[in-house]
Amino acid sequence: MGSPVELLTYDGDTLLEVGTQVSVTLGKREMKGVVIDSTVQPDFKTQPIIEILPFFFSHAQIQMAQFMAEYYGCSLGEALNLCVPYSVRGELIEPQITLRQAQGERIPVDITLSSTQEEALNFIRSYTVSLLFGDTGAGKSEIYMKRMDEILSEGKRALLLLPEISLTPQMEERFKHHFGEVFVLWHSKMTPKQKKIALTKIYDGSAHIVAGPRSALFLPLKDLGIIVVDEEHDESYKSSSRPRYNARDMAIYTGKMLSIPVVLGSATPSLSSYAKYPCFRLRGGYYTSKRTFVFEPSIEALTSFIDEAIVKNYQEGHQGIVFIPTRANFKYMMCDSCGYTIECPFCSVGMSLHRNAKALKCHYCNYTEVLPRLCPKCQSSKLTNARLGTAEAVEHMRTLTDDIHVAQFDRDVITTQNKLIKTLKAFNNGEIDLLVGTQMLSKGHDYHDITLAVVMGIDNLLAQADYRSREKALSLLIQIAGRSGRKDDSTVIVQSFNESFFRPYLDDYELFLQSELRLREGKYPPQKKLARLLYSHANGLKAKEVMEEAARKFGTIPTIEVVGYGASPIEKIGGKYRFQILLRSDKSTQLIRAIKSVKSPMMEIDMDPIEFT
Repeated sequence: MGSPVELLTYDGDTLLEVGTQVSVTLGKREMKGVVIDSTVQPDFKTQPIIEILPFFFSHAQIQMAQFMAEYYGCSLGEALNLCVPYSVRGELIEPQITLRQAQGERIPVDITLSSTQEEALNFIRSYTVSLLFGDTGAGKSEIYMKRMDEILSEGKRALLLLPEISLTPQMEERFKHHFGEVFVLWHSKMTPKQKKIALTKIYDGSAHIVAGPRSALFLPLKDLGIIVVDEEHDESYKSSSRPRYNARDMAIYTGKMLSIPVVLGSATPSLSSYAKYPCFRLRGGYYTSKRTFVFEPSIEALTSFIDEAIVKNYQEGHQGIVFIPTRANFKYMMCDSCGYTIECPFCSVGMSLHRNAKALKCHYCNYTEVLPRLCPKCQSSKLTNARLGTAEAVEHMRTLTDDIHVAQFDRDVITTQNKLIKTLKAFNNGEIDLLVGTQMLSKGHDYHDITLAVVMGIDNLLAQADYRSREKALSLLIQIAGRSGRKDDSTVIVQSFNESFFRPYLDDYELFLQSELRLREGKYPPQKKLARLLYSHANGLKAKEVMEEAARKFGTIPTIEVVGYGASPIEKIGGKYRFQILLRSDKSTQLIRAIKSVKSPMMEIDMDPIEFT
């Protein structure tokens, strides 16, 4: 599985059920395959099946994979490769575990809901797909757990999808406290031993609630009774590599396929979900503190205004967070003499400065080189840095006042689950005064004593060539601001020239969604469907020719609109030149039909794209 090849035929002595996993030869390699159908002996010579493996893919998994292959334009093997198969042995020896037995001696923790939360619970009971649009601190998690309790009492299981591992430590603690050992966590950063333990619980039936990022959707969960997609707006649900599926949308497809409810939740829901699904607006929350927004009209820079606010907040004994959109020290290194930007030799992007490693690194292909002392183009020594990064900000803020403890909170430093848990624990214990990080700061962590939040670089998001730039910028600002003011009054400093855009929507995200829906009407999702076709090849002329020929053909199809085509904004990555076509249509079926008419090995399909670089 995994390669985009057509279905292959093998022979065997035993009639195998559809979904059975087998071991076969492909060329000179031994690979795993899946039985999709049986047929009579063909005219050509076939290879024998080497071994029948003790695993199988369910009918639902195969149906899901077939849908993904059709909709997202990948091979059936690539789609099935996402799935974890069921265990034949597990099926044969699984004890009939009841919920009470699986919980052992756990005393269930009763959840008391407010009248508004009870209304929300009744609402999500009433629909197969529903959106819980709840303010930060409004108690969405308690509603999830109460609904899951009901599903578990019916002898079924629950799946909780989270954006990525950065959300899980405190969520895991909360859910384990309530559900006990029937709660199992799954994510890519787990050790092989941890994964084996989790899979054993899934196979033997003792895992009644499974939580994890998008990969958890493909686990072999029997008797699934509900899927909850928390922070459904988060972009990490969309895969950035083939197959480019969206786990939120696949969760909804799975719910319909299995006839089970799907609950979407967010404080800043995506416009598409808000427009498509029944919505319950859960306002307010547990926190009565006041949050004040202060706008500083400035380019992205560390200013005396921000410095003074950080020092004052620290001296008053409180904690703070600083959001910066760029990892490492700076985004680019430039020459002041000739204006040359030092780019990656394999990608058409500037390389990021990693001062601690004394190196420049490409964040696209991971190419790294020693920090240069002279400009490669004009040999000048006047090398400067453009755009602030987290590491540089941390260095600066440590000099503001004696004894302030500043920690970096991004993927360069938080590389494992243990580091994430350790950093969050140190912060909540008061051992860290200031967290400086990227979008990881917005991922739902429960911080107790933040009275200052600084948001920098938000105008860069707002200025992106992306129809969702307004939605992304405002959502991020509200999510980061929501980390502050949990206990005491807080101040949110927003470094932006666009106060007039942000200010009206800070306390009314629904007003923004209604306005944005009108703005996109007839042009962009949710009313229209988009597809992005990516063409890449080491020979740029070849890729360009294939792309241009496809664009000409699309221009003759009346149901398809070519929004634009040409070189990708980042024209080269990993030594390959990249070109793209953006298509628009009223229906996804029209797009799929048109795309099938221009198949090319150079082409990759991105249905419902959310990024355009």
